[in-house]
Amino acid sequence: MASIGIIGTAYPFRGGLAAYNERLARAFQQTKIEQTLPSSDSDITAHEVVIYTFTVQYPAFLFPGKTQYVDAPPPEDLKIVRCIHSLNPINWIHVGLMLSRRRLDVVVVKYWLPFMSPCLGTILRLIRRNRHTRIICILDNVTPHEHHLLDGLLTRYFLKPVDAFIAMSEQVLHDLRRFTQKPARLVPHPVYDVYGAPVDKDTACKHLGLDPQKRYALFFGFIRAYKGLDLLLRAFASPAMGQLSDVHLLVAGEFYESPEPYLALIQELKLQERIILHTHFIPDDEVKYYFCAADVVIQPYRSATQSGITQIAYHFEKPMIVTRVGGLPEMVLDERTGFVCEPDPAAIANAIVRFFKGDQTAFIRFLQIEKKRFSWEYLCEQILQLAHLSPFVGQR
Repeated sequence: MASIGIIGTAYPFRGGLAAYNERLARAFQQTKIEQTLPSSDSDITAHEVVIYTFTVQYPAFLFPGKTQYVDAPPPEDLKIVRCIHSLNPINWIHVGLMLSRRRLDVVVVKYWLPFMSPCLGTILRLIRRNRHTRIICILDNVTPHEHHLLDGLLTRYFLKPVDAFIAMSEQVLHDLRRFTQKPARLVPHPVYDVYGAPVDKDTACKHLGLDPQKRYALFFGFIRAYKGLDLLLRAFASPAMGQLSDVHLLVAGEFYESPEPYLALIQELKLQERIILHTHFIPDDEVKYYFCAADVVIQPYRSATQSGITQIAYHFEKPMIVTRVGGLPEMVLDERTGFVCEPDPAAIANAIVRFFKGDQTAFIRFLQIEKKRFSWEYLCEQILQLAHLSPFVGQR
């Protein structure tokens, strides 16, 4: 049995980072390795997993949403320890020394934002002192979507104590090589299968107060400039979209910047009748209704590495339209699991028209085949191999 610590966001914090870490912990718990005992007998045993999360993740004035927390009971099947204060250097030393003394076999940590580098980089340096724990980092980004002057310096500070890396796209792997040549593997973001089983479109639309006779394109997730919602709004206002009068855009997600420019653009483009705004945080138990009401999921991003939205769409077997940026074309097969287009309104509009004028059912078979590539068990195997803890006998 390997003792595994996951450092990062988890309950009671909300959002994709928490969902990812909690799902990874469950995958390790459900995965077993074969160990050879001194008696030469073989024993199949599961891993011991603890998530070490924050007491304070972001100061309130830096968090762009309405709340950082979920309103739900804690998961009963996970051990989550709240111990990390992202702004308190004395706490970093305390946590780092505590985890060093525990001599975990593996520590898995996500990197998503240079703001976290001083905290997490210090903790990891102290863990390394025990000369036992292997530190594996799963990279969401190396270069952040929104750049700041100190990003490079902070990123280097974080990366130095890490032993090996998992990159979830070629773009991230390429960015990593600007900083280090340490071992790294490309492992795509696994399918997000934590949001429940699909429901039929009528049920989903009824739950959301939508007309099931209409067709819907879904923009899902928090709203920031790099995600290109304004490009999508302009696409819906293009002349090409006039032939799809029954297609509506459902925007589901919280504004992480001022909503006023988007609301003004909707007014300017006279799209009030075609845009449905559910611009609040979408709880986990509501996610399935949005994806199951949608005919297609659109990611009109200006920049990207990879996206958890893509992997939710795979789980619900929803075709996608994505822009040709970052790792998105690696995840969505053009003309098979969706369409890949350039990040401009005309190209996005043309892709939407192609989708709704074509045979939409043809995408489903490819979605069902492709999503088998994105396995949590495979991710666990790659982490353990980088930590030199294979062989592995879990299901692929």
